Amino acid sequence: MAGATDPIALLQKWRAGLSKDDRWCIMINADPDALAAALALKRIMIHKTHSVDIARINEVTRPDNLAMIRYLNIPVRPWQPEKADQYTHFAIVDSQPHHNKAFQSLTFDCIIDHHPLPRAAGNIAACAAKSQPSFRDIRPGMGATSTMMTRYLRALRMRPGPRLATALLYGIRTDTAAFERSGGEEDFRAYQWLSRHADNSVLRRILRSEYLREWLPLFSRAFRSLTDCRGGGTYASLNEINSADLLVAVADFFTRVHGLRWIAVSGVVDKTVIVIFRGDGGRDIGRLADACFHDVGEAGGHRNLARAEFPLAAVPEGVKPSEFVLKRLETRKLRPKAAVAEEAAAAETEGAA
Repeated sequence: MAGATDPIALLQKWRAGLSKDDRWCIMINADPDALAAALALKRIMIHKTHSVDIARINEVTRPDNLAMIRYLNIPVRPWQPEKADQYTHFAIVDSQPHHNKAFQSLTFDCIIDHHPLPRAAGNIAACAAKSQPSFRDIRPGMGATSTMMTRYLRALRMRPGPRLATALLYGIRTDTAAFERSGGEEDFRAYQWLSRHADNSVLRRILRSEYLREWLPLFSRAFRSLTDCRGGGTYASLNEINSADLLVAVADFFTRVHGLRWIAVSGVVDKTVIVIFRGDGGRDIGRLADACFHDVGEAGGHRNLARAEFPLAAVPEGVKPSEFVLKRLETRKLRPKAAVAEEAAAAETEGAA
């Protein structure tokens, strides 16, 4: 297990065992960190194997992610389960097999991630040793998987080109929220080193790609629906939409409005009501989300950002989802922290059982 030994030594041993007959597929749930990490792993493996493909299990809809793929020419393709037999080995980065059903039918010979291990260790697929040693490195203390990959490249004396350096730089930036949400000394050192090799003009183009043109009418809908809430907050409803990414984009936009302490933006996606919260830190927005919707679905988050989801069927007949959300924002009271902690502990115990 990688955690018990020097990960760099294990990586070098694993890489030395790769074969020119191997056909690898790197599986990801595509976001900037996953895309960058997959590109770096391909760089590490490509000259040791027959081929390395990158496959995503999700649709890429966020404009910044689309811009990243386009401007950095990242060779990622949609995953096609029926073509699994064309690969001899699978790797997964910035995720673990238990994170999505699409991963659970595969056996992974390489797992690299910065998210915590599952509570029940038996839920994670073991790395199977086929024709070469398996490699697993899971480090929850890291702010991004891109940081881990940067460390590998430096240890292997592989200088990244501008395209790869820019991808890794953006991966660290997004997963740490530019070091506002997370990230430690290791992440910061990796960011500094990558900055010397990245293409800053391309990075700026990616950062500015925040919205899709077809979203603009829905922004207009959000502006028209703006309603003040108690405590200096604001609420906007987009009604039925195709993706929750739009809710995130609108909520993030409103965080730039001076004097707005917090914003909640709701929409209905496939018969599920989703509410995205953003705040300035003056109020614990995670507790607000929990207070408003814990009894009808899943809700919670951090002090500055949170999310709630519940089935459309939870909305009383004859009541519009937007009216239901607004009423709860106006009337629900925060639960005592002890009650929230007790409920979370009970859920954890139930999950372990």
